[in-house]
Amino acid sequence: MSWRRFLYTCIVYLLLPVLLGRLFWKGRGNKAYSQRWSERLGFVSASGQGNRSGQAHLPVICLHVVSVGETMAARPLVEQLLVQFPEHRLWVTSTTPTGSDTVLRLFGERVEHSYLPYDTPGAVRRFIKHVQPELFLVVETEIWPNLFAACAQQRIPLLLVNARLSERSVRRYQRFPGLVAETLQCVTSILARGEQDAEHFRSLGAMPVEVAGDIKFDVVVDERIHQQGQALRRNWGQRPVWCAGSTHEGEDVLLLAAHLQLQKIFPDLLLILVPRHPERFAAVAELCLQQGVKPARRSCDDPVTDDTFVLLGDSMGELLLWYAASDIAFVGGSLVAVGGHNPLEAHYFSMPVLSGQYTHNFSDLYSVLVDAGAVVQVNSTIELQNQLSDWLADDPARQVSGRVGKQLLEKNRGVTTRLLEVIHTCLNRV
Repeated sequence: MSWRRFLYTCIVYLLLPVLLGRLFWKGRGNKAYSQRWSERLGFVSASGQGNRSGQAHLPVICLHVVSVGETMAARPLVEQLLVQFPEHRLWVTSTTPTGSDTVLRLFGERVEHSYLPYDTPGAVRRFIKHVQPELFLVVETEIWPNLFAACAQQRIPLLLVNARLSERSVRRYQRFPGLVAETLQCVTSILARGEQDAEHFRSLGAMPVEVAGDIKFDVVVDERIHQQGQALRRNWGQRPVWCAGSTHEGEDVLLLAAHLQLQKIFPDLLLILVPRHPERFAAVAELCLQQGVKPARRSCDDPVTDDTFVLLGDSMGELLLWYAASDIAFVGGSLVAVGGHNPLEAHYFSMPVLSGQYTHNFSDLYSVLVDAGAVVQVNSTIELQNQLSDWLADDPARQVSGRVGKQLLEKNRGVTTRLLEVIHTCLNRV
């Protein structure tokens, strides 16, 4: 172990009480944070959370996805891994309870699942001993020195897939150039989303790096979701609907303000408000009441009547349904400095997309979509309100923007196929 990783490891061990205390604190609002702590320390059962009894003898491909967004993005890859590698078990790890719930909801018992342990040598060693992966795949931007070193020491091929690295992340990692460089040298290959991401990894000393494209373009949507969305629209009548998806603290009040102003022009306008994190559901419901709006709550199966002007999507895993039932989408985490979320799920339904300016987590993707006219970025509530008003009053313009987004989505499909070629090559060398 290098002195850099030794120092890093000491810091992680010192932080363990803080990390566990944070789980306890979050568990007050979401009990899932208080559960399965042993997995965070590398104590996982032989079959994880899935039920793959009778297949324990099969080799394992391990895929790490952090939370909901990464899990949704990786869905086409997971589905193809299950089809193309039936002689392997697929073990999917997450970091957050919402990510864990999404894994189990999308894949059920077809995969095995656990939390990824904290990055201490002991926890990582226990995890790898139990899981015994033949290949380790990490989605997007997770760089863990002890995990990566353990894979290298045990000759487990490690791929970063759909790898992204923002300028902000580069600046953060550049504070520890030696540790980051030696960690990235443990990676078998980095398959970046775009050329900018690839250059960012190279600037940190990573090799080899290649551009494979963004797997988010391979979004998979069950046709039943589209049908269910259209059924909701028929129940709601001919009223216009916009959806604000994956919102964060500080955004909801701005969106509600814009909505209330728009109702003066479009009195039957319906807003579907979908907070990103379940621990905020109750707070957003209370915020609606403070603004003089009584929301219909999905969690309570409240009906959407002619007198309902806000539907609160306080449920997990239904954002695609709300997009399917809407005319316009606003993608959250962008009016506040979170960094934005994936707009391509909305484009799947040929919808125009609005976003704030804070999209640095997806800068390459948004630059293409904005230049093409599929996404309009706004700086303020007034700009948001004006653009919504323009689209609500001009169906052809709104539909053109939506079609552009759908066309870009279709044009850039096929990333999963390229990733699978590299995965086949790695497994053939094992």
